[in-house]
Amino acid sequence: MSNQQIAITLPDGSVRQYPIGVTGMNIAMDISEGLARNVLAAKVNDEVWDAERPIDGDASVALLTWKDRDGKATFWHSSAHLMAEALESLYPGIKFGIGPPIENGFYYDVDFGDMELSADELPKIEECMRQLAREKNSFQRTDISKKEALKYFKDKGDEYKLELLQDLEDGTISFYQQGNFTDLCRGPHIPNTGFIKAIKLLNVAGAYWRGDEKNKQLTRIYGITFPKQKELSEYLELLEEARKRDHRKLGKELELFAFSEKVGMGLPLWLPKGTRLRERLEQFLRKAQVKAGYDPVVTPHIGGKNLYITSGHYEKYGEDSFQPINTPNEGEEFLLKPMNCPHHCEIYKVRPRSYRELPLRLAEFGTVYRYEQHGELHGLTRVRGFTVDDAHIFCRADQVKDEFLKVIDLTLFVLKALNFEDFTAQLSFRDPENKEKYIGEDEVWNRAEREITEAAGEKQLNTVTEYGEAAFYGPKLDFMVKDALGRIWQLGTIQVDYNLPERFELEYVGADNQKHRPVMIHRAPFGSMERFVAVLIEHCAGNFPLWLSPEQIAVLPISEKFHDYAQSLYTRLEAQDITGFVDQRDEKIGRKIRDAELKKIPFMLIVGEKEEQQQLVAVRKHGTGDLGQMSTDNFIQLVQQEIAAELDNN
Repeated sequence: MSNQQIAITLPDGSVRQYPIGVTGMNIAMDISEGLARNVLAAKVNDEVWDAERPIDGDASVALLTWKDRDGKATFWHSSAHLMAEALESLYPGIKFGIGPPIENGFYYDVDFGDMELSADELPKIEECMRQLAREKNSFQRTDISKKEALKYFKDKGDEYKLELLQDLEDGTISFYQQGNFTDLCRGPHIPNTGFIKAIKLLNVAGAYWRGDEKNKQLTRIYGITFPKQKELSEYLELLEEARKRDHRKLGKELELFAFSEKVGMGLPLWLPKGTRLRERLEQFLRKAQVKAGYDPVVTPHIGGKNLYITSGHYEKYGEDSFQPINTPNEGEEFLLKPMNCPHHCEIYKVRPRSYRELPLRLAEFGTVYRYEQHGELHGLTRVRGFTVDDAHIFCRADQVKDEFLKVIDLTLFVLKALNFEDFTAQLSFRDPENKEKYIGEDEVWNRAEREITEAAGEKQLNTVTEYGEAAFYGPKLDFMVKDALGRIWQLGTIQVDYNLPERFELEYVGADNQKHRPVMIHRAPFGSMERFVAVLIEHCAGNFPLWLSPEQIAVLPISEKFHDYAQSLYTRLEAQDITGFVDQRDEKIGRKIRDAELKKIPFMLIVGEKEEQQQLVAVRKHGTGDLGQMSTDNFIQLVQQEIAAELDNN
């Protein structure tokens, strides 16, 4: 290090002087040896670096550990390289695609040539990784010219890395080496492999190179690692619980939805019970929307190609859309709609608008379509046809903030009613380094981002900012919800859009008798019905709130003699909007109770001779047990009180 001093600003605002060339690890050692033992990487001027990378100028520096999101990502990225080293030692001659960190763990795409990797071989790979990790090999970065990099991978015969290099500019290329493994990588990495103490390879899947079905299918190996064995054990327990709660498993067991190859992959079929669940969610939000001043609309499932050219969706979603629908009329093309907003813009334009009409709030449970690739489809969370609880608010510029605040209130109302109380509001802004991904001028983007930030601040939301996560037409506020297993899901979203009104030439006549552009706010508190239901199933393990349950009661007659009483009881309850079924099967009462428990029916009403004579019901609550006998009126009151408590203050 030079004697020249640079100023390092730490997260607490303190400034320390260090010689030029100081590293994050040097700074950690200066603060405490305990911190240095746990440092995985350093964030230098908001960019994540290797902890051993020299800093050559004044900088803001944060030291990253396992507790930090970027620290975990660096740890898992390094673990992917460790797995690749193990694979190369066990299977010489294989070729590598990409190996990034993901939300939980990492994967690497590998070309095994003619060999097919079996999941039975994962334990062998894990053991090799453990042996290599114990060598504590450092991750060494080398900046390399494009010419040298091309020669290296040409000599190895690795067409995947050669293809990746074509997209890189000379002077921006780096290699990383640990042990006997070298890879094309921009980094960063942890100091050495010894930090990796606990390893589990989870599964093997297929993945097309660069996500293109026309390319070769590679073998994708998923894994996860931790700095402590205890953390891996806890994660695996959580994973087992997640399997029990898997919405695909519970959806089948509870008869909520299904898929059919003949109907098509990624196109869910809602069964009667699932439809009742979905309709209750829709009715819940429709009622709230009426109170909030929304007008319902309905639009077609298709639209003319020019509609989406105007909106920009054709350019941005063209590859993810189904092929155009051509009619017998020459030049007439339609698309399955990828978004509802262009249709709502056309509804706005059906007649001239005055400033007195604004805000105009149009709401629709509109089904949209995206062509997701086969390998990306996953139950209800990733489908090709899904229904968005969509609404678009057309307002004056001076109304944007107030309307945005009202939509935040509506979204919070929805999350609370479904017991999603642990969430972060993500400020999803455009990537300032890649503006060509978006439409619109800097001025309107800056204004929209400022308005979203101010609204979130006024509501005192716990926020994080993510650049590059904006919609192509505007920034947004995404509600990142943590479920019962601690997993993060993006559900509700609110977006400010100055661009579509411009593209569709939307206007209103202002108080000055001049024409002005409205602003659009896009909002969806659920996000999509399919994804929301999937997350809800896993969050509550299929034990839905009473108000939402598709079957709230099961009336269980002890024998055929009491079918009439059971049916008359059910008819009376149904008149009070308490729904379910009467189990008239020729089964013993114990079997009926057990089956109702497995179906997670909130209340079981057992009726026999005593109940019929005294006009009572014997009540059993799912997960609780017997509540004793009570009159029908008292049971109705019990149900109504529980529903009121679930929806308290909503």
